[in-house]
This record gives sequence, C-alpha cells and structure tokens, in this order.
Amino acid sequence: MKIIHDPACTSYEQPGHPERPARITTTVARLREQTDLALEWVAPRERDVEADILRAHTPGVLARLNEPKDFDNDTPWLANIGVRARASVAAALDALDAARAGETGFSLMRPPGHHALREASMGFCYLNNVAVAALAATATGSKRVAVFDFDVHHGNGTENILLNQPGIEFFSVHQHPAYPGTGAENAGRNCFNYPISPMALRETYLSTLRHALEDLRVFRPDLVAVSAGFDAYDRDPLGGGALKTEDFHWLGRTIRGLNVPCFSLLEGGYSRDLPELVLAYLKGMEG
Repeated sequence: MKIIHDPACTSYEQPGHPERPARITTTVARLREQTDLALEWVAPRERDVEADILRAHTPGVLARLNEPKDFDNDTPWLANIGVRARASVAAALDALDAARAGETGFSLMRPPGHHALREASMGFCYLNNVAVAALAATATGSKRVAVFDFDVHHGNGTENILLNQPGIEFFSVHQHPAYPGTGAENAGRNCFNYPISPMALRETYLSTLRHALEDLRVFRPDLVAVSAGFDAYDRDPLGGGALKTEDFHWLGRTIRGLNVPCFSLLEGGYSRDLPELVLAYLKGMEG
C-alpha cells in the first residue's frame, strides 16, 4: 500500500480551527508505529498541476489563492496556501497513478478538497483534489470513473464540478440537513445523493452506504476515486454521524471487493480517534 504524504502539509494552521495539523501528525505517527500493514511512504511528485486544475476550476480560483483575504468564515487565507493546495492536488494525481499501477493509494494530505467549487474555494477546501483527479483520469484513458464520497458532509464542490461530465458518476452518502445544505436529491444525469437524517441509527447509515455501493457497482466503473471523510464517526465533534471504527474497516473491505483499481483521498474527520479510523479503513482496503 502506498501512502502519499508530505510533512509540509502540516505547516499552516489557524488557531482553534478544526482542520488542524494534528489530524495529520497523529495519523502519521499511528500508521508508522503499526505493524499489520506494509506501507510505502512517498512524497508527492513534483509536477506541473496547472492544466489538471484548470479542467476543474476557473483561472479565477487560482488567482484568488494569492489574494490575502479569507474565502469565507470557515476557509481562511494563509501564507503559502496556494502551494499547499497544489501539493494536495499533486498527491491526488499520484494516488491515481498508483491505482492504475495496481497499487492501493491513499493520499494523507491537507487541505481537503470536496467542498471547493468550480469557481470558488469554501468549507476548509481550496482546490477540489478528487474532482481534479477524476477529470485527469477521463482525459487520459479511463472510460467509466466512479467517485464515492462517504464524508458526513455533502461533496457539493465535487458535484458542482463533475455535474454531467461524460464518463463519470458521483455517489455521495452524507447527512442532510447539514453543512453545506446541498445534496437533498440527485443532480443532473450523473450525481447521485443518499441523504441521511441527523441522528439516524447506525443500521440506517450502513444500509444507505450499502445501497450507494451497490448502485456504484451497477455502473461498472473501471476506476474508483474515494473521498474518504471520517466525520460520520459517532464521536466526531463536527459530524453527528453513527458509524463505529469497525464500519470504516467494512467500508474499505467493501470497496476493495469491487475488484476495480481504486485510490482514496483524506477529506474530513476531526475526532481524536481519526488515526484509528484511517488505520481501520486501510486494513479493510488491504483485506
């Protein structure tokens, strides 16, 4: 299994913000000390990602990364945030390459991406890593790409960018109503939403995940990109979901069972238990 990680992704923070460096540093420490999985640690390759980004975003989004003012109340402008956001995109593209080479790739980076819209950064997210990677995949030979998002918050940015894109289907299981207020119903020809009421029982959450994964299977993708958000955990301070640690292991195992090249990118997850949740998911991915 290949873990794509750059320690520099922890070099920025806003005091008190839940999307904090410790999400990564504690997870790295846990993965490095465990002995059940053979992990290959690699830094994102240096690459020119501008053309890849511009498949998903307008030039104005890139220009805005250089303007020293906050994007919204949740998304601060910080020094070098454009560099860090591009590195997160590069890691996503490396995870795509790993999947195509027959490896399990997991991007352990920040900032996350699934709320970033075609024309704007928002919701802790600056550039939409998974959408960039999905569009890069279809531009370089993939015919049927599935994007599966199990973050507790709807991947509104991913939907916004991938709406009606040929060769791509988007499947999002999320709480609704909840931030960002979208995802109540399907959109266009290719974006399928599976909203779950706040405080839903664990079995309801699991049955909805099963439903979405079965629909994804019916699509018969040749590649699966996963927005792996761990804030549907029942102890997450921002999520209010119902999942247990073992459910993330089940998710990894089930996605692996699709027998399709797959890569995963870290999205949300804000509890102190995030390292255990990521480890459980990766163990499931490795069978």
